[in-house]
Amino acid sequence: MPNYRGSATLRPMSDLSNKHIVLGLSGGIACYKAAELCRALVKEGATVQVVMTEAAAQFVTPVTLQALSNNPVYVSQWDSREPNNMAHINLTRHAHAMLVAPASADFMAKLLHGRADDLLSLMCLARPTETVPLLLAPAMNREMWAHPATQRNMAQLRQDGATVLGVGQGDQACGEVGDGRMLEPDELLYALTALFQPKVLQGKRVLISAGPTFEAIDPVRGITNLSSGKMGFALARAAHEAGALVQVVAGPVSLATPYGVSRTDVRSALDMHAAVMAQVEHADVFIATAAVADWRVAQVAGEKIKKGSDGLPNLDWVENPDILAGVAASTRAQSGDLYCVGFAAETQYLQAQAQAKRTRKGVPLMVGNLGPATFGQDDNALLVIDEAGVTEWPRASKLSLARQLVADIAVRISAKETP
Repeated sequence: MPNYRGSATLRPMSDLSNKHIVLGLSGGIACYKAAELCRALVKEGATVQVVMTEAAAQFVTPVTLQALSNNPVYVSQWDSREPNNMAHINLTRHAHAMLVAPASADFMAKLLHGRADDLLSLMCLARPTETVPLLLAPAMNREMWAHPATQRNMAQLRQDGATVLGVGQGDQACGEVGDGRMLEPDELLYALTALFQPKVLQGKRVLISAGPTFEAIDPVRGITNLSSGKMGFALARAAHEAGALVQVVAGPVSLATPYGVSRTDVRSALDMHAAVMAQVEHADVFIATAAVADWRVAQVAGEKIKKGSDGLPNLDWVENPDILAGVAASTRAQSGDLYCVGFAAETQYLQAQAQAKRTRKGVPLMVGNLGPATFGQDDNALLVIDEAGVTEWPRASKLSLARQLVADIAVRISAKETP
């Protein structure tokens, strides 16, 4: 067995610390992305054993992957470094997962039929299926991707227990444009990270509102707030990791959509209200993290309002609909088919304000935080408030808190569903 020494530099614990990943490369130009993925896995604390097909070695050299993984790279099933000449057995027994990236159309067809004529296919077949999940990241030309044979093969591989990931869309090395690009390294890193998260919301549908709203005054001005949407997007990622089908209704934020999450972009409070109400009927959980404007101007000016000698413009204000209270008052929420969670962003008297808001909105769970201390930040501190009282969650990364909150919500839902 190779010596998994890892880096001499001590790294902080991360999502993939102490995980041993077998990274397989089959032939394809996307092998260049596998080099970046290997580096990212090591940075996240994983040990990585790279196994390549001979075709993959035509696109990127074993020397490159050895340097990045800090472990010897295997290509041949006849590799004499294994004393018993059974690399296909030895290299899988201590793995936590196998990821083949890129997985070519040819390699997936081979797996479908159980063919094992090279080291990587042998390992996929000989791995302990109960303890070493197999993930495949397809990469091919758009016509190859769309071919019925490829689609049939992927469906059967999923049925056989493999996780066949999606593909990206865009420019391809052949000059064509379409589906079939291998997912980017950060998306594959996310898929591996999600693999090891408990699936406490498996099959549930989660709707999340996130970010600020923008209420126009005229074509160039408006009122908004400093919410970045980071907490809502962290919750979207955590819920997806937990096995949920996740939809985010996002105000104007500059955040990438977490992999696997669906997204609806809105601008104003009225837009957000309409989008939430259109989708909440299909949700099992609604988490209202958005900082929705309480008011809007009654009439948006058609042209930019100019300074004048008459002083400040005279603006009439009207109240925006209360999205959370409206959802909480719905028949599905009242019957227990929809679980509602609210967020309260305050500047002072957080506990009292959040408790009052929970009662006023009529929700079972309210999460309080101090807006100026969290807006735009990557970390947060929370008060979790229910009918039994208040629990303080100390400051941590928003993703860590999101995972904790998702687990907490799952326990509460399970308790309601248990007779």
